[in-house]
Amino acid sequence: MVGSIDTLRQSLNSNGSFNNCNGLEEKLDELRHLLCKIDGDPLRIVSVGAGAWGSVFAALLQDSYGQFRDKVQIRIWRRPGKAVDRATAEHLFEVINSREDVLRRLIRRCAYLNVTNLQEAVWDADIVVNGLPSTETREVFEVINNYWKERITVPIIISLSKGIEAALQPVPHIITPTQMINRATGIPIENILYLGGPNIASEIYNKEYANARICGAEKWRKPLAKFLRQPYFIVWDNSDLVTHEVMGGLKNVYAIGAGMVAALTKESATSKSVFLPCTSEMIFITHLLAEEPEKLAGPLLADTYVTLLKGRNAWYGQMLAKGELSRDMGDSISGKGMIQGVSAVGAFYELLSQSSLSVLHPDGNKPVAPVELCLY
Repeated sequence: MVGSIDTLRQSLNSNGSFNNCNGLEEKLDELRHLLCKIDGDPLRIVSVGAGAWGSVFAALLQDSYGQFRDKVQIRIWRRPGKAVDRATAEHLFEVINSREDVLRRLIRRCAYLNVTNLQEAVWDADIVVNGLPSTETREVFEVINNYWKERITVPIIISLSKGIEAALQPVPHIITPTQMINRATGIPIENILYLGGPNIASEIYNKEYANARICGAEKWRKPLAKFLRQPYFIVWDNSDLVTHEVMGGLKNVYAIGAGMVAALTKESATSKSVFLPCTSEMIFITHLLAEEPEKLAGPLLADTYVTLLKGRNAWYGQMLAKGELSRDMGDSISGKGMIQGVSAVGAFYELLSQSSLSVLHPDGNKPVAPVELCLY
């Protein structure tokens, strides 16, 4: 695997673009053919949201396919940025200009079109990447739906969002980001997919070896897995959209807890044993909420393990335990962005507190709300 990564790095041109290695153009042509694209009509990919994962994912696509400008156009939509004071701006420019590696990465990563007009970004997109937090997904896609009312073609949507909403009527149930998108836009669920780990955005940004899995209907998940796969970014595919998406939200809950345990035990070896009860509880919850959930194994298990060890949710838990952050500071932390696990904690707690989901307590043999059997 290291050899593959080294070979990839050697294929980078001085301007940061790739040589046509690993059949990139052929993979692009295959996907264009499936989407009935003709010569002169580029495949339009837009990432909605410019958070850590959304930005890195767009940069990954740009690094791989941006050299084929007549065949693909990659855009990223973000909200207008906040103004910074003069001193901060001068410091940023000083750092950028003093380090050639930073400047080169910025040139390469920012080669895609960056837009702040949502309508301009999405109205003709063939593939839309949802890089928004789950708490913002429904609202933004309801706006997007207004721009798609006269569309003839149906876009493909790849959701990177990890989080859930709890709904209590008519019965307690989970609403995942792909379901939010489906309800907000009317896009068929077979055209909406979920892409998850195990990976860390910063490691993908640095081209460290990483895995991912794309979940959804076979019609699109297999060709998209092939299109996204790189020597350093291995993409598997899976049909169980709901389980993987729910686990994507649930693992962040436990990552916060694992971070707290790690901080309180000063990163002792014993603190890592929290992985076992966490996974046992996750299995309990998914079997409670889904009819035929997939087994917690393979990439799904690895994704949980990676998130418990590293990432912004585990970091957030550590900062809480150390008293360097407090809950009243909210879930958007300067320098880290949105902490997805915070809203997921509330949603899962609300859902698992419902008496209609009661299970028998193993000791008292009496019905209790599932939350009473949970660790955190």
